Amino acid sequence: MAKIRGRGIAAINYPTGMNLGGDPSQVVIFAQPDGKFVVSVASVELGQGLRTALAQVAAEAIGIDPEQIEVKFGDTEAAPHDTGTFASRTTHRMSNAIFAASQEIKKIILDVASKILETTPSDLEIRESKVYVKGVPDKFVTVQEVVNKAQFVYNTPVVGKGLYVKPKSPVDPDTGEADPHSTMAHGCTIVDVEIDTETGMLTVTDVYTVYEVGRVVNRNFVEGQIIGGLVMGLGAALTETVYPRYPSLEYQTTSFQEYVLPTAGDIPRINYKIIENPTSTNVFGIKGVGEMVVNSIAPAIANAVFNAIGVQITELPITPEKILKALAEKKKNTPR
Repeated sequence: MAKIRGRGIAAINYPTGMNLGGDPSQVVIFAQPDGKFVVSVASVELGQGLRTALAQVAAEAIGIDPEQIEVKFGDTEAAPHDTGTFASRTTHRMSNAIFAASQEIKKIILDVASKILETTPSDLEIRESKVYVKGVPDKFVTVQEVVNKAQFVYNTPVVGKGLYVKPKSPVDPDTGEADPHSTMAHGCTIVDVEIDTETGMLTVTDVYTVYEVGRVVNRNFVEGQIIGGLVMGLGAALTETVYPRYPSLEYQTTSFQEYVLPTAGDIPRINYKIIENPTSTNVFGIKGVGEMVVNSIAPAIANAVFNAIGVQITELPITPEKILKALAEKKKNTPR
């Protein structure tokens, strides 16, 4: 028995969103009498932290505390149109729409506050949930009071609507050049593996990965997506399959008793780094993260296996059987 080690690397660049005839996202923000704001969207919370991220974006755009924001994912019959929660597009697209809606909200707040403070809207600014007279830190009114008086004194609804649509990109008939997405995020993953040549068992011991994701909205969520994505990609690379004898369709897995997912004991040491490089296509510099972090670990593992045993395995998952078969073929074809 011998255990051999290998190292593999894979780099990735990943588009945020698609063209799809414009790929639009729309949003409506409206204020409640108690000073809370509701952000109504047709996006979907898939566990990626979208509810919190969009609340943070809206709060920063308006100048209030995130706790004053409630994000509602409405029925598509009731909420404004959104193309969909896919292609790592939602935070990028929706934050642009939220910013546009927030500008309408801010204009109403400043107009009403100017009446309360007896000054002009241009002399006011919103920060930390208050409307201040510029240069006079002790002269202010809370956003909650402004919203309340807007609705009950000045009969003014505090509502903003926003839209972001990626401009359609025609294809150059001569070169084929086009701009089908909005921006590109980037990443690189290095893995160290250990292979038992007697059993074919493959163990990923260490992962080193770095992702450039534009501006980070919520670091905890980005870190969670990186680790979760790596584990998901690890499962696809090593164990997960519906047809374990493919191309034969026999022995199809029919439950999670047979579908082998990685567990806590299978997780390697993960070392990660996040790089911020804001994009010009989003008002906050945000890029998509979600799907990219799943994709680089499988090719890195495949390259590490090649580095260890000198055979390129091109089908996933990379099982012990495939490794033993590759080693046998290599021995058979190696001249004495």
